[in-house]
Formats: sequence, structure tokens, C-alpha cells
Amino acid sequence: MKRALISVSDKTGVIEFTKGLVQAGIEIVSTGGTKKALDEAGIPTLSIDEVTGFPEMMDGRVKTLHPKIHGGLLGRRDVASHLDAMKTHDIQPIDFVCVNLYPFKETILKPEVTEADAIENIDIGGPSMLRSAAKNFNAVTVVVDPKDYPRILDELKEQGETSLATRKRLAGKVFRHTAAYDALIAEYLTQQAEETEPEKLTLTYELKQTLRYGENSHQQAAFYQNALPVPYSIANAHQLHGKELSYNNIKDADAAIRIAREFSEPTVVALKHMNPCGIGSGKTILEAYQFAYEADPTSIFGGILVANREVDLATAEEMHKLFLEIIIAPSFSQQAFAVLSGKKNLRLMTLDFSDQTAGQQEIVSVLGGLLIQDQDVIEEDPENWEVVTDRKPTAEELAALAFAWKAVKHVKSNAIVIANAHQTVGVGAGQMNRVGSVKIALEEAKGRMAGAVLAGDAYFPMNDSVEYAAQHGIKAIVQPGGSIRDKDSIEMANKYGVAMVFTAVRHFRH
Repeated sequence: MKRALISVSDKTGVIEFTKGLVQAGIEIVSTGGTKKALDEAGIPTLSIDEVTGFPEMMDGRVKTLHPKIHGGLLGRRDVASHLDAMKTHDIQPIDFVCVNLYPFKETILKPEVTEADAIENIDIGGPSMLRSAAKNFNAVTVVVDPKDYPRILDELKEQGETSLATRKRLAGKVFRHTAAYDALIAEYLTQQAEETEPEKLTLTYELKQTLRYGENSHQQAAFYQNALPVPYSIANAHQLHGKELSYNNIKDADAAIRIAREFSEPTVVALKHMNPCGIGSGKTILEAYQFAYEADPTSIFGGILVANREVDLATAEEMHKLFLEIIIAPSFSQQAFAVLSGKKNLRLMTLDFSDQTAGQQEIVSVLGGLLIQDQDVIEEDPENWEVVTDRKPTAEELAALAFAWKAVKHVKSNAIVIANAHQTVGVGAGQMNRVGSVKIALEEAKGRMAGAVLAGDAYFPMNDSVEYAAQHGIKAIVQPGGSIRDKDSIEMANKYGVAMVFTAVRHFRH
């Protein structure tokens, strides 16, 4: 008689699956809570200690770590010496293993989890059995996911056994499962030990969505989310309406919610191709949207909007006038949703704005490796900025400089933003020289320079940017400082009566 070992924390579907195994003439060995559930369902089972002749001990820490278990899993049926050893030591082969693991992930996600609780939920016997069974997939069928139960039962009914292809596929799934499990444990203990640059980086992500294609139609792509959910993330947003997100949609949406995180007042961010084309803040979300729209009425077409307040009917009616790809907000009023959902393809998404903790590091792939860094979320206070020119900024200019500084850190370098105290009016992004970005931003801002100031994400290596800005109406500038030519820029600002402040913080975004 063939034998199956069943020990699961997630008991979804296990009764029906086990009944199917019994109907196929398979003997069941089980442990602890699983055995109790099977017994209560009237399914005959053997206990582990009946197989091993050794009692469970140490609060269940030691029960399946025994030669009669692992010998039954690892013994090769096609090697005579293995069969002889199994016969000599009275080890019966185990042909099926159905195991899933202690809920370590669920445990560490609890707000008040203690280290002791986390450690007790590290499964040892389970991964050991899974790995032994998966290694011997030529003879053993191993399953960790209830979604695979029906296929196994179907093959048993149709063929009397599982196919080698199925066993190999399930073995691969097991090693992915145990690797992810160990990665979470490694991450938890690394954090507990406060190690910041471990010698090995163990990451685990879970498939959220298979994408139709990547940046271009000839590129395959998929969207994976962090195994430990990040509350304020595009991966945690809920799509209410519209067609499936694309690769580029996801990248743009991620960039847009990062910008929205900078602002506490009602704010709308309009984004296109990873750069903001308009940011507006107002007393209401409608006013904020109007400012964001007026910032660049051309580029907003086909863009992504993020609003950090509920979208109401009046705002929705204005947004409805445009072709947009995505609108993300904490919520949509019933009337607003009715208006916006009239557009079949427009993606409407909600996101919880209440927890914007930025604990997750940024990871970027390069050929042959990864770059990892902290997010650029440093706390900054304009009160600590240094005025380096003869003229100090007015209160109105200082408010505009603070707004522009929040925006410029999210523009691709070399980055220049022209803004007043409530909206961007010109954005210069990604130019190979800084004065080029200044010219683009000022060209966009033409005719809307009242109260406008300039922010640069990094220092000015030459004084040409300052001179060009001053000649085109800029009266106040915020920049990090730190160039060996700072003196030249300061002198140029003084020449034109421009107020300039240094933040001492650079915000490159490549």
C-alpha cells in the first residue's frame, strides 16, 4: 500500500483531498492538529509516533525529524542498496507528502509580535520533509499549495499515479516555497540584528499580475509584489474600474504616488513618463486639480492623476473632460465614480493614504546585479535653509521655494522646477546640462511667472543657469549648494537681485 504524509497549517481543502487519496488506496500518516481534523472527518490515519516508534517532544519541535520519515522520503526506489537499507531498518516508502508550513509570515505581520513568537513559528520539520520529498520527485509527489490538490486527484483517477512532469513541477514549486519562507526568516532576523549590508541579499516576491508585455510589445513582463505587504504602494492599491494595468502604467503610478506623499494639503499630481507635468495644491481637491491641470494643459493628456483626497462629483466632472490613463485617490464619491466609470478603459484605483511609512528600500536591476538604497525621504525644514545672497526671500517666495523643492526631487536629473506657492508652472527634466533644463522649464512657464521661483535638484556647476533664470524673471532660487563654483553663482544672483538659498541636500533622481 502506498503511503501519504499529511501535515498542514492551512487546512483549506485538505479533508476532500485526503478522502481522494484514501479512495485511491493510499494509507494516511498525519500529525497534531491535522490528524485531529482528519480523525473528526472519519478518515483513518496513523500518527507519526506509530510510524517512528518515537514520541513527539519538546512542544512538537521534534516529531518528523526521524530516519523512518526521511528514509521513506529520500530512499530511491531504483537503487538496490537503498531498498535493502529500507527493508533492514523497517522503513516504508512515503509516496505522497502534503505539507504547508507554520505561519511565520502571518505571525510577523501582527502589530505586537514578539521575537519569541516569531521564533516559535519558524518551521523546521516541515521544510525538511518538503525538501526531502522534492529531491526524490522521481518517486514522490509533494504538494504545498491547495490549488494543486485537484490536479493530483485527477491524475490518480485517470492514470493510477501522478505523472513525472507533474511531480517535477511540484518539486520546483516546493523549493520556491521553502526558499521564500527562508528568505522571510532571514530578512526578519537580519532586521532584528540591525545588519544593514548582509553578505547575501535574500529577497522574496509574490506574483501579483502577469502583464501583456513590458515597456514595448516584444518584451515579456510580470508584476511581483513584496511578500510582506507595503501599505502605501501601487502593489497595495485596489483597482475599481478599467482595463488591466500595463508595465508602464505601474511604473508611472509608482512615481506619481511618491510625489503625492510629499504633500499634506489637498493636492493633485499629474504625471507623464515618470516626470510630473503638473502638481497643484489648493483648499479643496477641485482647486488642486485645477492648478495641476493649468500647470501644463497639453502634457496632462493621457497622463496619470493622483489625488490625496476623495474625488468628489465636481472634480470628477472636470477630470472626465480629459483622456486619462489612471486616477488614484483614497476614495471616489458614489456620484464621482458614476461619472468616471463611464469611460470603459479609465483605471480607477483607491489607495490608503493614512500609512505612508517609507521603510522599504529601493532596488534597481543592472546587468549582472542589483543596486539597493534607502528611499529619498529625508525630513527637511525650510527653517534650516541658508540664505547665501544679499537679498532674502520674501515670505511668499519662501512658500513657493518650499513647494518647488518638494516637486523637484521627483523630476529626472538634471531637474529644474519653476513654481509658485500652489502649482508647478514649468518642468525641465533629464537634460545633459543644467542650463538646458532651466531653458525648458522657463519656456513652459512663459506668461505665468507671477510669484514664480526656481528649484534645482543639485548645485549649479556654472553661473550660467542663474544668469539665464534671472534674465527671464526669476527672483528666488533654491538649490543644494556644494559646488566649488558656488561663489560665482552667488555673485551672479546678487548682480540681478535674486534671493538664493542652499538646502545642503541633493535630490538626484536618475
